[in-house]
Amino acid sequence: MTNLFSIAALPNTPALERLLNAGVLVVLRVGGVIVAAPVFSSPAFPVKAKVVFTAAIAILVAPVAAALPHTRIDLGPSALIGEASVGLLIGLTLMLMNEALLFAASLMSVSFSFSLANLLDPNSQVETEVLGTVLSWMGVLVLLGAGLHRTVLAAVFRTFATVPLGTAAISAVAGKSLAFAASGIFLAGLQLAAPVVSAALLVEVAIGLVSRMAPALPAQVASVPLKSLVSYATLIASLALWPGWIDHHFSALLDTAQEAVRP
Repeated sequence: MTNLFSIAALPNTPALERLLNAGVLVVLRVGGVIVAAPVFSSPAFPVKAKVVFTAAIAILVAPVAAALPHTRIDLGPSALIGEASVGLLIGLTLMLMNEALLFAASLMSVSFSFSLANLLDPNSQVETEVLGTVLSWMGVLVLLGAGLHRTVLAAVFRTFATVPLGTAAISAVAGKSLAFAASGIFLAGLQLAAPVVSAALLVEVAIGLVSRMAPALPAQVASVPLKSLVSYATLIASLALWPGWIDHHFSALLDTAQEAVRP
């Protein structure tokens, strides 16, 4: 008896095979973004949900991506590695924003006297400063509130037109772009931490001058609490500027990632 459920019994088998192969390539590219990009890579997003989400995107996108011009539906090693590399490159580039927030937190923790207090960050599963955990979650909330997670998905979908399926190849230029973006972590973190660090430094200078002019006063005793209060006030005053900075920096990283994957 003929097996009605065998692929060989289905009509137009070459077209079905092409569609399935396209789905595999789409899963690799989108899966690379899900694994590394902020929000999507969070452990708060269950693994099963990530798998279902990736599969749903592949089902919706694969027919369109396979019909685009210059597409080469091939499951060879170069195509598989290329598709996974494109997704990982985009995800890793976007993850640099979270690293910039953590670096800024490490600079400010000294001002808050938090340099020895660590917590387990639920996003990275790594012990970080208390302030780093707070700023990391703040970055996630800004991304969700501004709808940048949808912007990431839209940018990934556009890559299927700029880099058709089966044609992806990561070059040395892409690696150079990623390294250049990674080097910006230090400048970005310093920009965020500059107001707090500067305020704490001014307090230290003021206390030092008071100690020199009036050695009998216990100025050093008030150094830590006064520095912490001034740092808190400066951080609270500057927080209003942070969402705009995060939005701008994340959009710049997304543009860098899209430029890096283009052939």
